[in-house]
Amino acid sequence: MIKEKLFRHIVLFKFKEEISSHEVNNLRDSFMGLSSKIKVIKEMEWGLNESKENYHQGFTHCFILSFVNTTDLDTYQAHPEHLQFQKLLIPAMEKVFVVDYWAYYS
Repeated sequence: MIKEKLFRHIVLFKFKEEISSHEVNNLRDSFMGLSSKIKVIKEMEWGLNESKENYHQGFTHCFILSFVNTTDLDTYQAHPEHLQFQKLLIPAMEKVFVVDYWAYYS
């Protein structure tokens, strides 16, 4: 089975300690809601870090967004809905880690 090659945008968040779980959940829901507002997002998923290895550096939330190409990622990053979400996110975030890559399959 040959899978479609997609461009992945991985985002990991570490929230400030004073941010409540309710606020974090609202931010998560707002972020996930972008997939219905920004049409260039092909797929979007999220999860909580559950690694038993101690390499997480405090990052708790992982989001994976998939795009057909890098131009679509650029469109997403400049989209007004994404920019509005960033205004909500940045004050709550202690750290963010981003990785972008082409997904290849064996």
